[in-house]
Amino acid sequence: MLTYKAALDYLYSFTDYEKKTEFLYSPEHFNLERVVRLLSLLHNPHQKFRSVHVAGTKGKGSTSAMIAAVLRAAGYRVGLYTSPHLHTFRERIRIDDEMISESAVAALAERLQPLIAQVPVLTTFEIITALGCEYFAERAVDLAVLEVGLGGRLDATNVVTPLVSVITPISFDHVQYLGNTLTAIATEKAGIIKPGVPVVSAPQPDEALSVIEMVCQNRGAPLTVADHVWEWRPGKVTPDGQVFSARRKGGPWITYHLPLLGHHQLVNAATVLTTIDVLRHEGIDISAQAVANGLAGVHWPGRMEVMSRRPWVIVDGAHNGDSAQKLAAALPTIFHYRRLILVYAALAGHSVPDMLTALLPIADRVILTRVSNPRALDPTDLLAEVQAQGRTAECVIPVEAALKRALQIARAEDLVCVTGSLYVVADARAAWYKYIGVPGPQTDP
Repeated sequence: MLTYKAALDYLYSFTDYEKKTEFLYSPEHFNLERVVRLLSLLHNPHQKFRSVHVAGTKGKGSTSAMIAAVLRAAGYRVGLYTSPHLHTFRERIRIDDEMISESAVAALAERLQPLIAQVPVLTTFEIITALGCEYFAERAVDLAVLEVGLGGRLDATNVVTPLVSVITPISFDHVQYLGNTLTAIATEKAGIIKPGVPVVSAPQPDEALSVIEMVCQNRGAPLTVADHVWEWRPGKVTPDGQVFSARRKGGPWITYHLPLLGHHQLVNAATVLTTIDVLRHEGIDISAQAVANGLAGVHWPGRMEVMSRRPWVIVDGAHNGDSAQKLAAALPTIFHYRRLILVYAALAGHSVPDMLTALLPIADRVILTRVSNPRALDPTDLLAEVQAQGRTAECVIPVEAALKRALQIARAEDLVCVTGSLYVVADARAAWYKYIGVPGPQTDP
């Protein structure tokens, strides 16, 4: 019997694109035929539950978590498949917000081993996707929400035929893989659209929406764009969450509470409300109270998450220019502080100049660091970009030391913001719990 550690070592022994600095995004490297073959050897577990499939550049994790929370509140047994994880592999595969157990990971990995041996050149993500689908099938979930890993068209999750395909806001990210125009990126995201399957889209730039509309028309997939049928307005915002009102156009306003911060989360919530409408049309019974309860109870750490209040310590997984702009706009409106101390790290492939253009103007001090990932950029390279934008910074490695340095500088009325990717958030969260002497999140051996 495999141990949990041995199972993880086995899964990570395959090609893992989350850790590779360079690769070719092509059907040769991202091949749905491989994962289809593996799933067929498992007797097609992905066909044994109903699903919601979520792609997009930003907000797909938050949107997936909200949809799953609403479905749970409606009384369904709900699987949630997301990536990457913050602290433990087990976060990626959940049922009713309960992480898969170490023993289940080990048992499934052992069961898959002889089947994996029959399918050459499988990747880590393809195997994990098959493992997650098998887990959801054997545990008889009513519905599963599957978040795309990269792109959409060639992503391993694109083997499902869902009740609804959801596309969250599209912006520039992973341009070296998906293309350097919104048309190219949207084409990859729209690759999840299936013939005749309803599609929900968040509000999109015109260039991206045109692609989605064209693909939907070609595939006979009914399209609903969130802001074409819903309207919403912000309400009171505190560091504990925000209140907003929404309605179907012409209908009565309904007030919701959302623990997630940032105006962009209202766009995600409206996309969820639109998705719920479509799911109801597909026969899924979801009451208005379940929607309100689900949104109020959603938990999605690492997204403008408050770790401390004196000083404020905020961690956020922003990793492209658009998300950095949203973060920079949100912080001064939600939090009252004297100085902002920015702790920043990035991975290869992220749009560092765009991010720093958004973040540097709000920062009084800047600390550059490096995450524990092979794709991590060296802080000295980041420093060159900071200096090119007319600012200075200090380099402190690793993230734990960078956070300690920020806290040395910070006074009680200041704000420390750690951002640049979910990987720096993970390192910072673990470092924070260690700093205050509290047991942190579960981690892998």
